[in-house]
This record gives sequence, structure tokens and C-alpha cells, in this order.
Amino acid sequence: MRMFSRWSYGIWCWLMFLWAVLTSLLVGVPAPRIAQRRAVVRFAARTYLWSTGTPLRVRGLERLPPGPCVVVANHASYIDGLVMHAALPPRFAFVIKSEMVKVPLANVLLRRLGSEFVDRVDRHRAAADVRRVVRTAAQGQALAVFPEGTFDERVGVHRFLPGAFTAAARAGLPVVPAAIRGAREVFPYPGWLPRRGSIEVEMLAVLPAAPDSSRGAANALRDAARAAIIAALGEPDLAE
Repeated sequence: MRMFSRWSYGIWCWLMFLWAVLTSLLVGVPAPRIAQRRAVVRFAARTYLWSTGTPLRVRGLERLPPGPCVVVANHASYIDGLVMHAALPPRFAFVIKSEMVKVPLANVLLRRLGSEFVDRVDRHRAAADVRRVVRTAAQGQALAVFPEGTFDERVGVHRFLPGAFTAAARAGLPVVPAAIRGAREVFPYPGWLPRRGSIEVEMLAVLPAAPDSSRGAANALRDAARAAIIAALGEPDLAE
């Protein structure tokens, strides 16, 4: 009976995820304004969480600066992107790994949402991508990033890639660390069946930044944000 219940719940979650994707594609993508597209995706993400009985608690939204900033969150599950779309105001653009360009429908949706694609492998392309993100940030766009870039079955926080912090330091944008709790338990890796559970997103203390193109300034932001997230999660440091 327990196995049947788990499979039934997992299949329901995937059906609702398919609904969320189709809604985003069929309603969000054709919308004329980017704010409307993001609002549709946020609605679809929140509806998915509600319909699957996955409570989402968001704490510290009042800490988000009213202007452009960079939110950096830990990454532990495939559901993290959906969670952050549900948690953050629709003014945020997400920085996505460039591999998603190869996924046809996801590519279309993410581009229409104003997402920024960043190469994680080729250093020359990565540098060009960071320069583009810096220009986007300097124009007043708030950004959301998963600086670990990937995740695995280990519990803890991996090393942070520098791109988001380089962009924040050069543009002088405040960095807001965000701790995601519960996503790993709701959608564990490896595996493809979601589980029942609740998720919490907490916005931590803002890290101010003055315009500074030095590597030291970016590294200082990276280390401070990572330390804050590790402390808030109480999870191991996997970079040690």
C-alpha cells in the first residue's frame, strides 16, 4: 500500500509538472510583455506546489533591495528552479547553464523569460557570458543564480562558481544569499519520484557591494555568501 501511494503521488506530481510546463509555454511564451510571461510562470510554479501538497514558506522577502540585486541560492534538487520562480518576485531574471540551450522547449521558454545563459566549461565563452551578464545587471536587471552550477547525492554545499559574484562586484550590485531547505527531500537525487514534504526559502542578510572589477572583490562576495548559506543550512562544506 505504501509503495502504491508513493507511485500514485509521484505520477500526480509529474502530471502537474507537465501542466505547469504547458501553461508556461502556451500562455506565458506568447504574452507580449516579459513581466506577463514571468507572472504566468510564477503562477504555474505556485500552482504546482499547491496542487501537490508541497507547502512553500518564504522568509525574508523584505530583505530584497527594491532595485537591481543578485540572489544566490544553494542547489540540491531538480525542483530548485521551480521553487525559486515561485518564491521570488517576477522582476528577477535567472542565470542558467548554457546546456539548457540544447533543450528545445526549455530553450524557448527560458529565452522568453529573459534568462541569461552562461557556459560552465569553456573559460573564454564563460568570460564573454559574464561580461554580458554584467551589462544586463548594470542596466538594472535583478538576477537569480545557483552558483554551485550542479548537484549530486551528497548533502552539503559545493564550491561556488565565480561568474555571479564577478557580475555583482563589477556592477556594484548587492548580493542576497538564499537558503533553500527541504527541496532535496521532496525531489531526491538520484531518482525520479517526488516525495511529500515542505520547502522553505529564506533570504539572508544582504551583502553590499561597491563597483569593483578586481578578482578579490568578487571572491570576497562569493566567500561571504557561501559562508552565510552554509551557516543557515547547517550542512557540510563539500569544498573542503
